[in-house]
Amino acid sequence: MLIRNVHIENSPDSSDIRVENGLIAGIGPNLVPQASDTVIDGRGGVALPPFVDPHVHLDAALTAGEPEWNETGTLFDGIRIWSERKKSLSVEDVKARARRTLEMMASHGIQYVRTHVDVTDPDLTALHAMLEVRDEVEPFMSLQIVAFPQEGILSFPDGKSLMERAVREGADVVGGIPHFEFNRDYGVESLRFLVDLAERYGRLVDVHCDEIDDPSSRNLEVLATLALETGLGSKVTASHTTAMGSYNDAYTYKLFRLLKMSRVNFVSNPLVNMHLGGRFDTYPKRRGLTRVKELSEAGVNVAFGEDDIRDPWSPLGAGNMLDAVHMGVYAAQLMGYGQIMDSYRYATVNGAKALNVPENEYGIAVGRPASLIVLDAPDFYNALNEHAEVLYSIRRGRVIAETAPRSTTLHL
Repeated sequence: MLIRNVHIENSPDSSDIRVENGLIAGIGPNLVPQASDTVIDGRGGVALPPFVDPHVHLDAALTAGEPEWNETGTLFDGIRIWSERKKSLSVEDVKARARRTLEMMASHGIQYVRTHVDVTDPDLTALHAMLEVRDEVEPFMSLQIVAFPQEGILSFPDGKSLMERAVREGADVVGGIPHFEFNRDYGVESLRFLVDLAERYGRLVDVHCDEIDDPSSRNLEVLATLALETGLGSKVTASHTTAMGSYNDAYTYKLFRLLKMSRVNFVSNPLVNMHLGGRFDTYPKRRGLTRVKELSEAGVNVAFGEDDIRDPWSPLGAGNMLDAVHMGVYAAQLMGYGQIMDSYRYATVNGAKALNVPENEYGIAVGRPASLIVLDAPDFYNALNEHAEVLYSIRRGRVIAETAPRSTTLHL
């Protein structure tokens, strides 16, 4: 395969990419196609590593309005509605919705997904469904599964044993929700339990951490300390951390020292965080977002996720990371030209790092897997402005999605 005429990661110069045996074999201008090559015209588009969605809930996807719509728009009403909907879950139901959602995501250039799966269910129905899906979609999607205790670990009957069962049965990542536990002591104990569980089974960690507009919700300092002291470091991700948007600056300044030492990753979900956050405020109304800009400037790894796709927490969602980045640069005030050009990293390399994808398996470089996307724009500034189509999504040297360029005719 020869991919012609692309701008690799915003490069002003056009390049060609040669693919052999599923690997990138050469990069340069005006490469000569071999007789057996399939030639792909990149049309001067920007070539990026594949999109990564490091935070989504596939078990709940496409259930908005079932059994009722979340009219208040609060996180807590979403949890209440989901606790009713999950009573009717079946393996077939979860698999069908997850597969449809993943195919939607693949059409938009996503090739890596981390899904949080609710394991506060004695039958672990959703987990069993997602384990099957993980194997079935591997040709077009790398899927990680988080054992996520939606209703708490200590605050849900047999929560600890359900978590350990989920990990033994194949979950890749250990999750948590300490701010939703009945009290602060339970929150801290849940973090210690889940980190110990991850150590014993050799798993990654990804915690819904302080997803609340409460400045006294400070589980993040506990999680970061555990990451530092256990040596898990970058194997740990703190998702949401929206309470940081309400922390005072003096405390946050002290906290940032620990965060950098711990090497914890962060995932912000700008679409849903902006929707759910500040719901209990009148005015001034908080933004419902963690300190994305400040964390990034401090050298802490931050990625963007979609979080919810048409479920009890969000009625919208298209499986398109351009939506998350577009909202993210506005909400986090990353609106300088250079910041916008580089913002693709929140949906690509930063997400891959949070998922602990090995460095030699991701990115556009000779010798690495030929997995990349080509957007119908010369650079990411234009791609984000225009919500450009993904002309090609290529995985290990195989085209898995192709979109015809948009054509509009004005009759003025």
